[in-house]
Amino acid sequence: MTPSAITSTAAEITAHFQRGVITAQEVVTATLERIQTQNERLNCFTTVLASSALEAAATLDRKQATGEPVGPLAGVPFAVKNLFDIAGTVTLAGSKINQANLPATQDATAVARLKAAGAILVGALNMDEYAYGFVTVNEHYDATPNPHDLTRISGGSSGGSAAAVAAGLVPLTLGSDTNGSIRVPAALCGVYGLKPTYGRLSRAGAFLFSSSLDHIGPFGRSVADVANAFQILQGPDARDPICTDRPEIIPDLSGDMAGMRVAIATDHFAKGMAPTVAQALDKVVTALNVTRTVTIPEAARARAAAYLITASEGSQLHLSRLQTQPQDFDSATCDRFLAGALIPSSWYIQAQRFRRWYRDQVRELFKTVDLIVAPTTPCPAPLIEQTTMELDGETVLVRPHLGFYTQPLSFIGLPVLSVPVHLPGELPVGVQLIARPYDEQSLFTAAVALEQAGITQAPLAMTSALE
Repeated sequence: MTPSAITSTAAEITAHFQRGVITAQEVVTATLERIQTQNERLNCFTTVLASSALEAAATLDRKQATGEPVGPLAGVPFAVKNLFDIAGTVTLAGSKINQANLPATQDATAVARLKAAGAILVGALNMDEYAYGFVTVNEHYDATPNPHDLTRISGGSSGGSAAAVAAGLVPLTLGSDTNGSIRVPAALCGVYGLKPTYGRLSRAGAFLFSSSLDHIGPFGRSVADVANAFQILQGPDARDPICTDRPEIIPDLSGDMAGMRVAIATDHFAKGMAPTVAQALDKVVTALNVTRTVTIPEAARARAAAYLITASEGSQLHLSRLQTQPQDFDSATCDRFLAGALIPSSWYIQAQRFRRWYRDQVRELFKTVDLIVAPTTPCPAPLIEQTTMELDGETVLVRPHLGFYTQPLSFIGLPVLSVPVHLPGELPVGVQLIARPYDEQSLFTAAVALEQAGITQAPLAMTSALE
């Protein structure tokens, strides 16, 4: 058994397992050793489930030995953002307050579906408190640094999920995305991160932040891993009324772009990007032979409306805790929730009205194009202690502005895949592939074409920062 058999993609691990090259117990043991060795520096995991993971691996090995079905993700270690329920474990959601809660009595639907497919849960991952942030700098559980440069942020709020994949601790993780919390850390850590269509995957058993905006989705080291996880996670769920009964798709990973109409987003999405981001975007646009442009109307206003809705819904969810124990919140989170509680209801209503108009305008665009390309973040990963950055000639705060390009798309629930671009000598950045609702297939097609062309790829499992 070689290290590469453990720190490779999920698809490769399953292939090795099914051919008898490795056992599930070997995979899990090596994974746990790697976590133990690296997590002190990376701080990805807040909970490691060593005993249950080894038990699940032993069960899987017995099934394999007796010829029982083992599932399409057999032997793959995975971990989840610590806002997903794990039976027998307290769901922290990045908070101190939740430590007083009782352990979850059942797994979140997404966790249960991955387990049923043969994947083995090894732990829960760090995040911004209550998913309110883009940095994963948490006063209760400390920062999760970027595996490429430990002085920089991993992004957030699913920073632990992205960093764990980037560092090769596990090949597959789950996160959540309200305004960019999957795509931002995927971009900054240089991995693939999928925000599916709103309502496509069940959120049951996930501690929500803003119900009308929240999505869940996977991180992975390859397009195939993300697409396969998406396929397994699909399907209606009575526990989540938002999870609609849509026809399930089996992703086509041929990368055949024939007939696909691709455009690059202009206006809001062409402003403020650092040179590295612009260079990465140009590589993607050139590889996809993009000649069209589209303007997503009022994207800046959509971003502002998304903020109003997020802050209002989040603050209402936590209102009783804000009234009785504000001192137990992360200070940055508390300030933003308190500000959200003061937003007039008329502003929230107007933001929702604008949301409907904006959704209709964007849907019109998809009558003429199939895929839109845009940057994921304005810049590579900022320093952990950095509070401001330059954006379109202005000095702005880091925390709210890392979602400059992601918020207008979450606002109307479009499916988006952030693909990683690694330029020589530079920190990784991401490019968003954006499709019409329920057309995740176009995302996978374009992403595979980019992967086959060598434009996008995840980093080596062992980054120089960790050697």
